[in-house]
Amino acid sequence: MTPRNNPWQSYRKVATQTATPGHLVLMLYEGAIKFLEHSLVGFTHTDPLQFNLTINNNVIRAQAIIHELNVRLDLERGGEAAANFRQLYNYLYRRLQHANLKKKKEPIEEVIRHLRVLRDSWAEMLQRGPVDASQLPTLPALEAA
Repeated sequence: MTPRNNPWQSYRKVATQTATPGHLVLMLYEGAIKFLEHSLVGFTHTDPLQFNLTINNNVIRAQAIIHELNVRLDLERGGEAAANFRQLYNYLYRRLQHANLKKKKEPIEEVIRHLRVLRDSWAEMLQRGPVDASQLPTLPALEAA
């Protein structure tokens, strides 16, 4: 089946083109989580090539999503909340770099946990409607990797 005739591909394309910015962020969180979950499968492979490719390719995809979330932050309008997200995204990105370089599972699992919290919070925020940025909690300081 060609991508053009694949109904799932068509649905995903329309969904991303018609989604609100808030829903796009939610979709990005879900995509990053999906890629990181796929990367964990790499740790079960006994073939070194499959082991490395599965981990590397999926971690890189998740990093690309985190990078995109980071560069789209509006630090002027977002104020302290945006600055806190910038710190968090930088931390998550560095943890994934470490995980990919050393082929360690624990940093990937940590990033998945953080992304799930973000995704769930974001989904709840979307259900409740618009919120004033001054009402957002501040993020705790994260240690450097």
